[in-house]
Amino acid sequence: MFSPEGPRVRELAVQALSSVERGYDLLAPKFDRTPFRTPATVLDAVTKALGPSGPFEDGLDLCCGTGAGLAVLGALCRRSVTGVDFSAGMLDVARRGLGQDVALVRADARALPFTAAFDLVVSFGAFGHFLPRELPGLFARVHSALRPGGRFAFPVPAPPRPSSLAYWTLFGFDAVMRVRNAVWRPPFVMYYRAFRLGDVRRQLEAAGFTVELQPLPEFGLRADGSPRARLVTARRG
Repeated sequence: MFSPEGPRVRELAVQALSSVERGYDLLAPKFDRTPFRTPATVLDAVTKALGPSGPFEDGLDLCCGTGAGLAVLGALCRRSVTGVDFSAGMLDVARRGLGQDVALVRADARALPFTAAFDLVVSFGAFGHFLPRELPGLFARVHSALRPGGRFAFPVPAPPRPSSLAYWTLFGFDAVMRVRNAVWRPPFVMYYRAFRLGDVRRQLEAAGFTVELQPLPEFGLRADGSPRARLVTARRG
């Protein structure tokens, strides 16, 4: 992250003291040289897992950022690919890297300006930017953006064990963010531990989806035999 090409500590500090939108505008030029960019291994695994359900006609990458996930849609969708994000800076980087074949729309995911327009919606690593109380409305908007039979898909890693360093690292990060948001405005919403799969599944079903969980075998199994990562696929009836 702190390589000569990546953001400096000071740049990250300024981002963290901004709003989410402004923070990503600032980070955008160097975002693809940080660990926050979705790895190619995740994109490839999701493309492979969704392949048997396709091909699809029109696809949307929800909270597309600089466009890494749009490659998944490009491999699966025959007619059109669209990315939506509320950061103008991230979309500018995506536009320079992707050319004219992808439609990029600046909009808040909680107020998607689409109705029955897509057969596939994907999202990668964005849900920590939504408070738990915002997810039902978000899922309702995705449901409306899909055509009947359309799918909403996103990968979810298994949560770390409480005995692991990763668990306490994420716990500490969330605690710092909560303190920051209690004493500083505007808030910067990014909570890694707020997205709980059981709650999310119930909220998707309440929004009208039929939900399936599919292991992503590329990431192996945990010691108890459970998958290290799953693909959530929510189908609109």
